Amino acid sequence: MLVKEYRICMPLTMEEYRIGQLYTISKHSHEESDKGEGVEVVRNEPHTDPVHGEGQFTEKRVHLSSKLPSWARAVVPRIFYITEKAWNYYPYTITEYTCSFLPKFSIHVETKYEDNCGNNDNIFNMDKNSSDTEVCFLDIAYDDIPERHYKSSEDLRCFSSVKTGRGPLKEGWRESFKPVMCSYKLVGVKFEVWGLQTRVEQFVHKVIRDILLVGHRQAFAWVDEWYNMTMEEVREYERETQEATNEKIGLVTPTISIHEVSKPPATRSAPASAPSTPVNGDPPDFLNVPKDRPRKKSAPETLTLPELRERALPK
Repeated sequence: MLVKEYRICMPLTMEEYRIGQLYTISKHSHEESDKGEGVEVVRNEPHTDPVHGEGQFTEKRVHLSSKLPSWARAVVPRIFYITEKAWNYYPYTITEYTCSFLPKFSIHVETKYEDNCGNNDNIFNMDKNSSDTEVCFLDIAYDDIPERHYKSSEDLRCFSSVKTGRGPLKEGWRESFKPVMCSYKLVGVKFEVWGLQTRVEQFVHKVIRDILLVGHRQAFAWVDEWYNMTMEEVREYERETQEATNEKIGLVTPTISIHEVSKPPATRSAPASAPSTPVNGDPPDFLNVPKDRPRKKSAPETLTLPELRERALPK
């Protein structure tokens, strides 16, 4: 497992960021979703932890079938997705990612938020053996992001908030700007496949870095959209956006009817715990052979190997 600690400062207070984070995640998920692709919200409900107290649990599926190469799409069409499970006890959260297609792959993210400029060097109380964990400071205004994600309206070197009067962000803003808070993220990436582990884990961390930069840039660039919202209002926005996003993806509720079927008097050879399946001698319609199609008279006609053909011929 490759573990890194990311520190991302924001020109916000912790309480402001709490609203902005929920708004940004919901809006971004909706924008990135399309028919059959995107973020499906499976569960979003209150959750109580004996240690961390009241919080929120969410489970999402990020459908990524179109991101696979063509040969893989032929094998696993429309079933490839990332599962995200998050326990939010703000200002402390835990997020886990697993993959339906790669069972040996997982990401674990532990996050803490503080009102400072990222100068807490042991916020996760790690022991001495973990002291060599790489610390990465991400600057939302001046670090490079992939060109495809760049938008001039989200360039924080030029952006100025109407409602807060904050921005543009000048170089070295983290040390002088007020207010300022920091998102500390301890990220562990695990890919237990011999020969590929190091390269894949390093690549995933590069992707995570880009996602963190883009997401935090947007949280501040969209500040005038969410700044006056209360927690109740942002939760309602979250609920409405989730419904719209699921509809946008095109989720279809499976129509499966379940009814009781009388058991035949025959003895069962399966273990008592196995589910009983009704037995019917007639094959379903799609397996029936058409009456006008001649049946093969004998199995030897289907043999292809020469020696088997010779054995099958009448003597």
